[in-house]
Amino acid sequence: MNQIDVIIIGGGVSGLMCARELSDAGKRVAILERQSLAKESSWAGGGILSPLNPWRAAEPITQLCRWSQAAYPHLAEALKSSTGIDPEWLLSGLLFSDCQELGIAKAWADTHATRYESMNPTDLAGIEPNIRPKAGSPLLLPDIAQVRNPRLLRALRTDLARRGVQLLERHPVDHIEIEKGRAVSVIANHQTFTAQDFVVTAGAWSGLVAFNSGLPELPIMPVKGEMLIFQAPPGLLQHMVLSEGRYLIPRKDGKILAGSTIENAQFNKGTTEVAFEALNAFAISLLPALRHCNIEKHWAGLRPGSSDGIPTIGPHPDVSNLYFNCGHFRNGFVMAPASAKLLANHVLQQSPIVSPEPYLPTAKP
Repeated sequence: MNQIDVIIIGGGVSGLMCARELSDAGKRVAILERQSLAKESSWAGGGILSPLNPWRAAEPITQLCRWSQAAYPHLAEALKSSTGIDPEWLLSGLLFSDCQELGIAKAWADTHATRYESMNPTDLAGIEPNIRPKAGSPLLLPDIAQVRNPRLLRALRTDLARRGVQLLERHPVDHIEIEKGRAVSVIANHQTFTAQDFVVTAGAWSGLVAFNSGLPELPIMPVKGEMLIFQAPPGLLQHMVLSEGRYLIPRKDGKILAGSTIENAQFNKGTTEVAFEALNAFAISLLPALRHCNIEKHWAGLRPGSSDGIPTIGPHPDVSNLYFNCGHFRNGFVMAPASAKLLANHVLQQSPIVSPEPYLPTAKP
């Protein structure tokens, strides 16, 4: 085993992007993943690069999202160039077909210099003739993009392997050995790993790692989400469409994702017939043509839930070389580049890209 500067516990989008940032700085990095890399919440999500209702997000979430939204086009192009894998960054816009908070949404957009287009039902029919919206006011945020998260994750993995980052799958870490205020080692797959610094990016399992290490409990819990994907023809839907808290996402090849549920099921990520029927009914009611499209897959993932959705990013107050980047809830993908950059700022003792205080472990209730 090569010498390691930083051990990252967890190989989802947060862990992969943290590894990329630290590798850029010349650090020798190893990722220890309990199962397969990027196959939990990161793989299961929709890849919308925005909170679903951005005007409801706390300001610290908005700051990370805006930084990441600006960074994503370059990141996607850099990964495509280095790996040949296109993450399919796509400026498809986020359309609220029946916005119930139009005044609040407009005020938020004005405050945050975000373009929007308010429209009437005739305007809506002109850009999305196939949807059947509920009662409400249509609103379009045209500058919101998406990525195809499985492709982005595959590109990140390929990029990290080429950089020499050690990617160790099926290496579950139950706890961290801590001595005299420093993390010293972890045991994974019957091996002991040591490093200068340790980073916990274990998604829904981050709280367990902290608890098993004798540290104060992190306010992170698993929240299951289920999704469907339809085999639809290209052009059936142009925009990501949000209605009544659920969404449809059109991919470049025409496939359409329908999501998602919010379920408290502990660490059980099995799919349910109830969720299937609810998602299918929602999708068909909003886009009736989906009635004639086959459902390709039904799956579930476990989000790293937190009470306010603000992630925990930064050093542990009592363990000098232990850092956290976790608890992103539904916004892990959109916040990932900024979260990884802020985490690297801490590890590398750099000036932070945003004010770090809202995200520090000590700042959480």
